[in-house]
Amino acid sequence: MIDIRNGPDRVLVYTDGWHAASAAGNEYVFKNVKVRLCESSRGVNVELESAGEIMGICLKYRGKFAENTRVLGDHWERAYADLGFDSLRPEKALPWYFIAYDGKKADCYGVKTGPNAFCAFFAYAEGFDLVCDVRNGGGPVLLGDRTLTVCTLISREGKEAESAFEAGRAFCRMMCDAPRLPAKPVYGSNNWYYAYGNSSHSDIVGDTELLAELTKGLENRPYMVIDDGWQVRHDPAYCGYNGGPWNCGNEKFPDMAGLAAEIASRDIIPGIWMRPLFYRGKEYESLGLSRCKDSLDPTLPAAQEIIRGDVSRIAGWGYRLIKHDFTTVDITGRWGPHMTYGSITDGGWNFADRSRTTAEIVLDLYRLIREAAGDAYIIGCNTFSHLSAGIFEIQRTGDDTSGTDWRRTRRYGVNTAAFRSIQHGAFYAADADCVGITDKIPWEMNRQWLELLANSGTPLFVSADPRAMTPEIKEDIRRAFALASREMPLAEPLDWTYNDCPSRWRTGDTERVFKWQQPDKNELDF
Repeated sequence: MIDIRNGPDRVLVYTDGWHAASAAGNEYVFKNVKVRLCESSRGVNVELESAGEIMGICLKYRGKFAENTRVLGDHWERAYADLGFDSLRPEKALPWYFIAYDGKKADCYGVKTGPNAFCAFFAYAEGFDLVCDVRNGGGPVLLGDRTLTVCTLISREGKEAESAFEAGRAFCRMMCDAPRLPAKPVYGSNNWYYAYGNSSHSDIVGDTELLAELTKGLENRPYMVIDDGWQVRHDPAYCGYNGGPWNCGNEKFPDMAGLAAEIASRDIIPGIWMRPLFYRGKEYESLGLSRCKDSLDPTLPAAQEIIRGDVSRIAGWGYRLIKHDFTTVDITGRWGPHMTYGSITDGGWNFADRSRTTAEIVLDLYRLIREAAGDAYIIGCNTFSHLSAGIFEIQRTGDDTSGTDWRRTRRYGVNTAAFRSIQHGAFYAADADCVGITDKIPWEMNRQWLELLANSGTPLFVSADPRAMTPEIKEDIRRAFALASREMPLAEPLDWTYNDCPSRWRTGDTERVFKWQQPDKNELDF
């Protein structure tokens, strides 16, 4: 175990390039840049002062990992079917935290949730680096005379009596001091994976009635989440536009408040999707980011008022769960897989307010959305995981599953459920995404995904095409909802240290084996 309390062996700062800082006690200095490490009861606080432009810092810790060590890192935002224990790869960014497992015990290193920088670890045989990106957009931040608390570095030594899963879960609890969690288990329906934006008021009412039928008698009531396609400017022919304004529905959704009331009248809780930063049109260009005028700059007061008004309006219509989407790609221009080597966005641009780091700006945006929603729950999708923890009740922890392609559900859904469920209850309620139920996916495969989620202790949402419903499928969903509606122990993947799509799971006192591969189908297309 590398002892972080001994301090780094070297500190680098990035101004016009990487430069070594000189050590003086717990401070490291290069010209007008000062990095200070302060040990506290929470961990090791990393503080930064810079009278000029600054982009990042790097703390290098030396030590020795066992030769057979495998590491598991996190993702900046959602998982993309690529999480798993891997060999030591010095060039691979491990965002936020990593678990080093040598086959006997799992040692963990990370930063507390809510940091003011994008923090990535790089692990190699002789130790690890912690790189903290403090840029403003794609350029330097101007801190002025303030001291920035960059992050709080923590670690946890593993125990041979615990599994790597148990160690990871305990460490997630250490990273987040105050998670914001739903009062009851969250489950229900979302119309995306069969409608894909082609829906209407009457379709949602039909989905709600089906949901009410399948949850009759359950004390904890489910959510009906209206996904993309309701907004006034939704127009697939207009470059697939799925942005704002969010002040009313389109011709297929003439009365959004009335629809929320209709859902609630059936003893179902109304939920809805939105994309708060995406506004296309000349009237919004002055409020856009310098890198993309279609994305509101969240540092501009006028843009903040639009976002605040949209979220509070939707909550005022009666929607008690608000799913907000795309803020990561709308701010950075990149999806998670393209945030390589610790770089989350292209260089050469800044926010209107250059005095704060991108992480600080994102945190303020998330807090604004949280405050504007009042007592409605918030689910973040395509949001930064470590910055969402403690602010949002629910987090979509993986990229989209599918209602048409079983391979995508298996790859993205199962991988996400396995490798991010350690965050469930520690950061937020971790949603691995829907069971997309259509006639395009064999029920023998989807039933297993439904069974895993229902027994996992994490949120369960189904996206059920009414045309695909059979008595058998209805009964399976009814049983799954009954399980998902109550508190369940967290499922543990038993083969996750060597299988990126775990098939062996412990759910409560039961060990289950799932067969994720379609027996009569070759997944490789020639």
